Amino acid sequence: MKTIEVTETPSLAATFFRALGTGAKRPGLITSLPKVQLVLPEVELDAQHIARYAALCGFKATDGVPMIYPQLLTFPLVTAYVSSQDCPWPAMGTVHLANAITQHRALHANDTVRVELEAGELFAHDKGQVFTLNLRILREDELVWSATQSLLRVGVKQTSGAPYMSQIATDLPLSCQAEFSARADLGRRYGEVSGDRNPIHMSALSAKLFGFKRAIAHGMWTNARALSCLLPAQPLEQASLSVEFKTPLFLPGRAMLWSARSANGALFEVRDAKGQRPHLRGQLSY
Repeated sequence: MKTIEVTETPSLAATFFRALGTGAKRPGLITSLPKVQLVLPEVELDAQHIARYAALCGFKATDGVPMIYPQLLTFPLVTAYVSSQDCPWPAMGTVHLANAITQHRALHANDTVRVELEAGELFAHDKGQVFTLNLRILREDELVWSATQSLLRVGVKQTSGAPYMSQIATDLPLSCQAEFSARADLGRRYGEVSGDRNPIHMSALSAKLFGFKRAIAHGMWTNARALSCLLPAQPLEQASLSVEFKTPLFLPGRAMLWSARSANGALFEVRDAKGQRPHLRGQLSY
């Protein structure tokens, strides 16, 4: 397997032009992804950055490092992969379809960790080709966090892999538990914290260039905002979180959290202000 060390995060302009540069890719049938691993060998968890993220997403200081926060540490590797020649498809037009996180051990501010990405599997989808990226975080060689990020390349005609199937239960009745708002500048604010400054999140003008009527919230912000309402009083040592993204949350906007709670987790949806259309569906276990 080829291993690539990523030693620095490229500038916003460099990232944008690298993504644009992949637009000429026109692969035929892809039956497997190239065996490649990308690595950030040494990353320190910054207490101030964690606090900024927590405040923006609704977490309390007593939650510690939210289990969803480490996803931000993987973003430079995901960006590098989808903008590289090892990814068969163009970066632009690739959609974050689903995310599954497992926290094996709690992380803490000032921890130094190793972040890894490995190309994963292929699945067929009625809208195109799904491919997965396996993400890992290690502290002193111990696996403390892992995730699978599922991405949909829209419009691919020749697809391979088993049909993509939902992994989240849908048989429990949900009730409205909370409401929250998403300000017009949320995309810019979350982009500054996460590093994800995709134009579809930044402003109505830039979003319209990509076919959206207004800017849309980052799916991972919506996921985090819901999670902040579902966590137990005590910080979690071990937990898992799966989510599937459904429809955009336009900015500014309001949303409702619907859930069915249990002693060890919750099934939940974030729906529109009328409680009808789901923006995402998820399942938390601890």
